[in-house]
Amino acid sequence: MTSKRKMQRKKEKEAQQEVKETLGLFDKIPEECLTCREFFDKKDKKMVSEWRVVVRKQEKKVRLYCPKCWDAAIKIVKDYGEQSE
Repeated sequence: MTSKRKMQRKKEKEAQQEVKETLGLFDKIPEECLTCREFFDKKDKKMVSEWRVVVRKQEKKVRLYCPKCWDAAIKIVKDYGEQSE
């Protein structure tokens, strides 16, 4: 029973560390779309819910995309996938 408890504590500690690292990257959110440079207002609930954030933990980079640029990128990826089949 003690080893189960130790394993559970270890998992919880690792999860807390991961959350801490991810929240640390929150300050790195850019103020504009990476592609079109449209301004991003962090206080605008609509923008926050519609814009896409891509976090690269390994490189410690955070990228931000507006809905228009995100949709265009998705379309390009889908078209490329269809062409390669």
